[in-house]
Amino acid sequence: MTKVHNFSAGPCILPQEVLKKASEAVVNFNNLNLSLIEISHRSKDFVEVMENARNLVKELLNVPEGYQVLFLQGGASLGFLKTAYNFLPKGETAAYINTGTWASKAIKEAEQLGKANVIASSEDKNFNYIPKGYGIPNDAKYLHFTSNNTIAGTQFKNFPISRIPLICDMSSDIFSKEINVGDFDMIYAGAQKNMGPAGTTLYIVKESALGKTGNNIPTMLDLQTHIKKDSMFNTPPVFAIYVSMLTLEWLKGLGGVSVIEKMNQEKADLLYNEIDRNGLFKGVVEKEDRSNMNATFVLTNDSLKDQFDEMWQAANISGIKGHRSVGGYRASMYNALPKESVQVLVDVMKSFEEKYG
Repeated sequence: MTKVHNFSAGPCILPQEVLKKASEAVVNFNNLNLSLIEISHRSKDFVEVMENARNLVKELLNVPEGYQVLFLQGGASLGFLKTAYNFLPKGETAAYINTGTWASKAIKEAEQLGKANVIASSEDKNFNYIPKGYGIPNDAKYLHFTSNNTIAGTQFKNFPISRIPLICDMSSDIFSKEINVGDFDMIYAGAQKNMGPAGTTLYIVKESALGKTGNNIPTMLDLQTHIKKDSMFNTPPVFAIYVSMLTLEWLKGLGGVSVIEKMNQEKADLLYNEIDRNGLFKGVVEKEDRSNMNATFVLTNDSLKDQFDEMWQAANISGIKGHRSVGGYRASMYNALPKESVQVLVDVMKSFEEKYG
């Protein structure tokens, strides 16, 4: 089978060994002669999957005591609303940092219940940087931000230091670098970037922070509902959770988050160095805020677009077209993308320069 270098922004590349184990489980799970996706989610075999997945999250991220790990549904998009219902009393104010499309959507959902005070924004420059030097209001109920912005290609290199609770959407860079979970009241993340296939969303929430809003929370949006039922208030997305478990086992086998962080930095450095060196390309984002997960760049001569597209497609590169809202190019370098694939893209860029520079 021809090797494809998959830079898709999400759903994204997964380790080959994970895909192999997952495909086998769909046919015959745990030698039951039954498929993973046709057994009861309350059976001993799947309960072990759920427990193992939660324990791996705790181990890999050094989750402190007092935090609950949940695997739910609805993606980060539903997480925007769950955040407001569980942490923002009706009519009160929460602080938000607007760094792009997903942060903007989170702000919109908060306004369903109260006021979203946008304390910093990079919208003035098409979200090509991370805001700095902003003040955090002490009377806001929490500060919400998006750690990595897949469309713009920006990433918080340092998280805000805040007296008020921090809540973060880490959908596209969770497990890519070390973090201090204890700094947050809640972290949530869609699985389909660094953890597994689309279909489940990880929540890591400080249990003592819940139940304080006085809101009449719809049952499915109440995080306490799901804590009480161990993420099984309703039928969980068994396949997505199982593949996430396998991916976390793979990450542990590599040596954990600290090891993958170094590997991710090497991949990012390799590509960004070529973007900066090669006169036919230009980075979109301020250098200090460039994402290690999503490198966004453009051609310096748009008339050469067809030629460049032909070259990278001929090299079996997939998924580097920029988001439809911004254009250009975007190379997503999530955990499972090998450095070899980044080198192939860099080699194409060098060949492109030799031919058209």
